Amino acid sequence: MRIRRVGTHALLLDLTLPEEADPAVPPRGETDVASIVEAWRAELWRRRDLGELAAVEIVPAATTVLLDGVTDPPATAARLATWTVTALPTVAAARLVEIPVTYDGEDLPRVAAHWRTDVPRVVRRLRDVEFQVAFCGFAPGFGYLTGLPAELAVPRLPTPRPRVPAGSVALAGRYAGIYPTASPGGWLLIGRTELTLFDVTADPPALLSPGTRVRLVDQ
Repeated sequence: MRIRRVGTHALLLDLTLPEEADPAVPPRGETDVASIVEAWRAELWRRRDLGELAAVEIVPAATTVLLDGVTDPPATAARLATWTVTALPTVAAARLVEIPVTYDGEDLPRVAAHWRTDVPRVVRRLRDVEFQVAFCGFAPGFGYLTGLPAELAVPRLPTPRPRVPAGSVALAGRYAGIYPTASPGGWLLIGRTELTLFDVTADPPALLSPGTRVRLVDQ
C-alpha cells in the first residue's frame, strides 16, 4: 500500500502495490486488488465508527480508497502505515439486495458468443452469481458489481450508445452494473429492472452502496 496526500485534507490509499514495491513480488491481479480494496474499506469504516480514524468521507474505487476531510493528514498517514488487514470481511454479514431482472438485453447474444456458450446458459450463470458492490461512480447510484470470474470479462461496445434506458442491466470488463438513469453508455445490455436505483428523497438515496451483496433474480 502507498499513501499519498491529495490536496489539504485528503489521503489516497493506493492498493495496487506493496509499500516497498519489491520487484520479486508478482503484481496483483484485478480480483486480488478488488478484495483488498473491500477489506480496507470495511476496516476503515470500522475504525472510524470506533473513533480511531478522523475522516469525513471514505470513498473506494477500483484500486484505491480516498479519505477526505482528514483533520491531520500527516498523523493519519503515519497511523495508517501501521495498520494491516489480515483477513477479508465476512461477506455473508453484508446487506443483500435482490434485483428482479427481465433478461432480454439486446447484447445477450454477443455475451454468449464471448463466453462460448448460448443465451440460456449466460442467464443461468448470471442468476447463480452473488455480486458485491466494489465502488460507485459514473452516475449517482451506479454501483460497479464484482463477482464474475476474470475469464468472463467482456469488452465494451466499440461505439457507446447515445442513450441507455434507466434500469438497464449491463456488463463491461469484469463488472456488472445497472444504469440508475437514462444516459449514454457502452456496456453490453443483458436485461432490465424496474427497481429505482437512486432517489434523492430516499434515505439513503442510493439503493446500492460499497460492500452490498447483490443477486440478479428473475423479474
